[in-house]
Amino acid sequence: MDQDRPKPDLIIFDCDGVLVDSELLSCRCLSEVLAEFGLQLGLEQALALFLGRSTKAIEQHYRVLGQTLPDDFLPRLKARVLETFAAALQPIPGVGAVLSELKTPCCVASSSDIDRVSLSLDITGIAPHFGDRLYTAQMVRQGKPAPDLFLHAAGKMRADPARVLVIEDSISGVQAAKAAGMTVWGFVGGSHYRDRDGRAILTAAGADRVFARMSDFWES
Repeated sequence: MDQDRPKPDLIIFDCDGVLVDSELLSCRCLSEVLAEFGLQLGLEQALALFLGRSTKAIEQHYRVLGQTLPDDFLPRLKARVLETFAAALQPIPGVGAVLSELKTPCCVASSSDIDRVSLSLDITGIAPHFGDRLYTAQMVRQGKPAPDLFLHAAGKMRADPARVLVIEDSISGVQAAKAAGMTVWGFVGGSHYRDRDGRAILTAAGADRVFARMSDFWES
């Protein structure tokens, strides 16, 4: 938090793009699987439309366009993502050290389903830092940018939303945290921000602070 503000009672970490460097991998999988069904969506478009969003948001997007995705789309996408993660997923550099030194209670709140979050944390060795404190969009009525998921996580962790710090990498995540009445720091150290001005993007979304290296986690 700011130097003149007390430390938070709870830190909520997003998973994709904050704990694990997964956003480019998952958006590439989405683009590839859509192409198999005759739908063209470039990598940059996928990032712009669905970064930080749930698979429900993908279905809703195409429904608005008058296109219904086939029944086997989501199972095929999930299988492709899990296979890709098992082969190539890496943790965000420095995140293990931050979590090891953290004295504040923490949890994960992700738009991804619980299987994907669990696998991501297992593969990258981060799982022991969180145990069963994993909350996903499957557990609430509305996913990000609605505040439901963050409020659900804070409730389960018995924390006052006004005393919660959220770490997010997406516009929808930042908006969700602000709507929940929480402080939110934008993180732009994932590979998906290598060629994009993440600082400007997340600042415009309402982030209270934006940082690019986990080693700078507590720096003002």
